Amino acid sequence: MYMLLVKQFIRSKAVVLSFILIVVMGIISILIGRQFLSRQENTIRQVTTHQREHIERNVAAHDEMGLLLYYLRFSLISKPDKLAALSIGQRDVNPGIQSVTIRTLEGQKYDTDLNNPSNLQSGNLDLGFIILYLFPLLIIAFTFNLLSEEKEAGTWRLIAVQARSAKVYLLQKVSVRAVALYSWLVILLLIAILVLSLPVNEALWAFIVASILYLAFWFAFCFWIITFRRSSSFNVLTLLSAWVVFTILLPASVNNIVANLYPVPESLATMVKQRDGYHEKWDMDKGITMEKFYAHYPQYKSYGIPEQTFNWLWYYAMQQMGDDESVQYSNAMREKILQRERVSRSIAMVMPTMHTQLLFNDVARTSLTDYVQLLDSTHVFHERLRLHFYPKIFDNAAVKDENWKSFIPEYISDRKDMNWSAMLLPLIVAVVLLSILSVANMRQIKSV
Repeated sequence: MYMLLVKQFIRSKAVVLSFILIVVMGIISILIGRQFLSRQENTIRQVTTHQREHIERNVAAHDEMGLLLYYLRFSLISKPDKLAALSIGQRDVNPGIQSVTIRTLEGQKYDTDLNNPSNLQSGNLDLGFIILYLFPLLIIAFTFNLLSEEKEAGTWRLIAVQARSAKVYLLQKVSVRAVALYSWLVILLLIAILVLSLPVNEALWAFIVASILYLAFWFAFCFWIITFRRSSSFNVLTLLSAWVVFTILLPASVNNIVANLYPVPESLATMVKQRDGYHEKWDMDKGITMEKFYAHYPQYKSYGIPEQTFNWLWYYAMQQMGDDESVQYSNAMREKILQRERVSRSIAMVMPTMHTQLLFNDVARTSLTDYVQLLDSTHVFHERLRLHFYPKIFDNAAVKDENWKSFIPEYISDRKDMNWSAMLLPLIVAVVLLSILSVANMRQIKSV
């Protein structure tokens, strides 16, 4: 009986066409991911070359340390994980490279590349998209009429008589489709591993297990719906409506609700305070500026208050005030962004589609949390540069005495934490709960 079900399923032209479509689109998504990685790696190479040439050119053109450091930029890089090709996430919006001078940081750290807004709106076709949005549609298409077609064709009574158990027969039909779709998923993952040279590590296994559980959720959900023994039209409309709600409506609603619950007016306030904190110091007494600067850096207090009309000590003290006077708003904005992320993740615990999307981004290191980590690392990086160069600027050290070749782009370290229970438990709970509900409904399935 089981082999007959297999033959009946694979002989369907719809199944063959679906297989060709999902594999072709999956390969395209993998190639798009490879192109994305290639573009990121090329950008990193260009930044490395540019920083070296940029420093050499400016060192040759300036012999005053203060003026030279006005122009010099130093890069901090968050190198993308290869798994980012499968789930691009925030990487197409937020940059993975920060190039900053030692001047006011708040005016630099949110600089990003120019992108076509139409492309950003449509997003990237990565393998994560195929798994999250297209595989559920195939599951719906293959399962919505498992029971109803037999009843509508009048063959259910005959099947119930011939089969040892009508319920086992129904489970066998589901298993045939599950084996097929999981086989297609495995094929795409193997292609991705080979094409992208993905390392078989904990992150990749987390991506694979999450994909398996996500498809299991949709199989369990579809099976639960068909066990209500309604018509095929009712099943397909219900399942497609659920797909729209789970994949589009609920995530968009959550995003809108969170944005309204936690508005970020501090973004404008940070920019205004940063600019005012620097520009208004031109018209203020130098002593006021230097007093605030020495309160921040007491180790430089011995330099006193410059008497010249213009002095690099005073100039960089003004720049420092731009950051100091906007830090309250900057920290508040960071906290609001993280609060949005925390609330979204909490809500996603009961929304498998949204949870899986966030999970994919987490294991691929392309989440908003990873971008905030880059910003935090930029603060540390920028402060280290200031502490290194401030004494040299204030002492008017010779430019040629600095080892400029040692200043190459730096990389931030990857996050190593991976909480398996937090990642997978919501999906497991959803699958188990739907399975229990389906078993309860199956008790009512009879031979008529």
